Amino acid sequence: MKDVLTALRERCSTRGYTPEKLTETEVRTLLEAGLHAPTAINRREIHFTVLPGDHPLVAEIEEEKNRLRGLSDLPHNFCYEAPTVFLLSAEREFGWREVDAGIAAQSIALAAEAMGLGSLIIGCIADALHGEKRAYFEKALGFPESHSFVIAVAVGHRAVGKEPHTFDASEQTTRL
Repeated sequence: MKDVLTALRERCSTRGYTPEKLTETEVRTLLEAGLHAPTAINRREIHFTVLPGDHPLVAEIEEEKNRLRGLSDLPHNFCYEAPTVFLLSAEREFGWREVDAGIAAQSIALAAEAMGLGSLIIGCIADALHGEKRAYFEKALGFPESHSFVIAVAVGHRAVGKEPHTFDASEQTTRL
């Protein structure tokens, strides 16, 4: 398994997966990575829904996303056919929900990288999950009553490669 600094350097968005399913141990490990993420005032308000990538709800969410955006016939769905998708929901009224869910999503993505898996952090389905079908999706996805979607992470075995992003620290940082 990779150490955390190597995983940070090497992680990049994966937009192509093999059909190989994740094992129950891999899913449990990824869930634990998300559950270990810190939350503001230790609120622990993040709820994790795990969907197989071929679950009918993935297709319904994709259809609603495309309907709202006037899109059709895209070559991939929002999770790029990943075998597993983690949907993170949080208490609607908690002010730090987005930060907490983002930390948990990054924890899942880094754990996936350390395990030799690919991942994609996904926000593009927010309009579909917050739109007119919100109540339907929240119930179907098993979100707790006071929760709504924040972010998702697709995970699977990579079918495509990609180089991690580069950066220029001198342009993106200030040291006082």
